Amino acid sequence: MYQNKPINESDIFNRDQYKAQRKSLREKMVLRKKNRRLNIGPYITIYFENRDTILHQINEMVYIENGGDVQIKDEILAYKSLIPNGKELVATLMVEIDSPIKRADFLGKMGGFEEYLDVIVNNRIIKGNPETDVERTTAEGKASSVQFVHFEFDEEAINEFKDTNKDIMITINHNNYKHSTTMSKETKNELSKDFSI
Repeated sequence: MYQNKPINESDIFNRDQYKAQRKSLREKMVLRKKNRRLNIGPYITIYFENRDTILHQINEMVYIENGGDVQIKDEILAYKSLIPNGKELVATLMVEIDSPIKRADFLGKMGGFEEYLDVIVNNRIIKGNPETDVERTTAEGKASSVQFVHFEFDEEAINEFKDTNKDIMITINHNNYKHSTTMSKETKNELSKDFSI
């Protein structure tokens, strides 16, 4: 389906086209992302990606850095795994702490936290699978402040996600950070569009 289609070079605006539409496109994306964002505890925010958010990100990067065709190819390659395949949700996790000292201290205790993220639908646990393209926890146990996680659903779990009237939870169950949050109805409805069945 369209929302799972790979991004091609022809999908990226040229600089003048994007400049003319940038303000409007950014305003629309802010509204769209509002229901794709959740806080998990005080320091971690999860942003669910889809083709539209990634396309917007690539357009922004190419516009800001002005790297031309070479950059477009590089950005498409770098971000292609973050477009859901129709049977998954894909998330960017960000540790958001303003103080550099406090952030470094927190990350030093959070090694491997990306391994402990779950979506819970009707008591069914969908475990998060971190991307493994780059090691995001150091040998000393320090976590990266940005993580990418995939939640792979089977058909039954997708149907439950779309249909359930019960709470859908997202949890992190790391030894040093145990928090959960409940999806709003608006977020559930928005994320349901990422599934192609």
